[in-house]
Amino acid sequence: MAQNMAQHFTFAKLLRFTLPSVGMMVFMSLYVMIDGFFVSNWCGATALAAVNFAYPIPAILGSLGFMLGTGGNAIVASTLGSGNRKLANERFSMLVFAALAGGIAFAILGTATLRPLLVALGASGQMLEDGIVYGSILVMSVPFTILQYLFQELMMTAGKPDMAFGVTVVAGVVNIVLDAVLIVGAGLGVAGAAIGTMAGEAAGALIPLVYFMRKNTSNLRLVRTRFDWRTLGRACWNGSSEMVSNIASSVVAMVYNIQLLAYLGEPGVAAYGVIMYAGFLFAAVFLGYCTGCAPLMSYHLGARNGEEMASLFRKSLLIVGVAGVGMFALTRVLVTPLATLFVGYDAGLLELTVHAALLYSFALLVMGFNVYGSSLFTAVGNGHVSALISFVRTFICEIGAVLLVPLVLGADGIWLSILVAEAVALVLTATMTCYLKPFRLDGARKKRK
Repeated sequence: MAQNMAQHFTFAKLLRFTLPSVGMMVFMSLYVMIDGFFVSNWCGATALAAVNFAYPIPAILGSLGFMLGTGGNAIVASTLGSGNRKLANERFSMLVFAALAGGIAFAILGTATLRPLLVALGASGQMLEDGIVYGSILVMSVPFTILQYLFQELMMTAGKPDMAFGVTVVAGVVNIVLDAVLIVGAGLGVAGAAIGTMAGEAAGALIPLVYFMRKNTSNLRLVRTRFDWRTLGRACWNGSSEMVSNIASSVVAMVYNIQLLAYLGEPGVAAYGVIMYAGFLFAAVFLGYCTGCAPLMSYHLGARNGEEMASLFRKSLLIVGVAGVGMFALTRVLVTPLATLFVGYDAGLLELTVHAALLYSFALLVMGFNVYGSSLFTAVGNGHVSALISFVRTFICEIGAVLLVPLVLGADGIWLSILVAEAVALVLTATMTCYLKPFRLDGARKKRK
């Protein structure tokens, strides 16, 4: 049965509600890491560098799913909170159809622009050819990518966090099994990795699609609808911060790759790929919690229950802070074994990867507060501030830091630039959060009583 979002959430209930979402994101990160493990160990460092060079392009195109998912999720959850389930289903259905149409258009765009973009970024020789093979398959998978991201968000509002996790596990297992079969068994190299990823994304998109098309026990169902361009525009604007954040992450990865080629060559790009796999795993904890908690905020906004919103806010800050410290400590223990799994065949590359990861890990102490801050403003329908936080954090702070800090600290500055960027962005996040008005709705609610 769908979980009750109207209840008061204690720490235990909040963790129980968000844990499947955290597990979902962590599992997704794990099977991305498995891709890297197979590519690195069976195809070599050049292939690993090619995969990490090409991956940001389909990731940028797939970010449409994050925009529609987070922005639309806030609208659908708020509509449910107001008691209008029929309208919530219509808006939910519109978002699904919009995501499918956008995915097809973006797949065509990605196919046409992949090679020129890789060349412009500096890829050449075997790295270019491997990047084109890998990227061509993933851009064709963009419709599945977008739908998978969309459903990951909306299954939380549907009251089905356990289902969201289960679908992600199935998708991940499909990806991992096909990686082993196609890369190790069939010797298809980076093409096998891309096919495995595409199949996993297809599972993550089609299973929820079939579920919501049928009568079900969740809060939502696909129904006949019409395009409400105003609501769709609100969803896009409200979720633009998450799209900006994901696009920026891919752009930042491109800038990192350019800088690393200049300072360290292909080994630097390969080392960055390993760090990003581990970084995805740790960031997934923050993203998963925010994905799980956001619909609760949106629901209570629709119900005008500011007291519960304030309670969720206080608990979330503590959870995010403790998680950051825990993951920073965990990095010190796991960095060498993880790096050895990926690049243990090259002693020099292993040493570089471990050194870089230890520097990069300091950002975990700060990162979660910025991720939560942006998600919080999206959840309460304040897309302006959410977009501002995401834009400043990524396009200004991260890109600026990765370009400028190495001028002072050399190659180490590349790995420390993420810490500088997150620290600067935290000042903005904290300032904006101090003026968050919806928490004052509890006073209005008490007056009405």
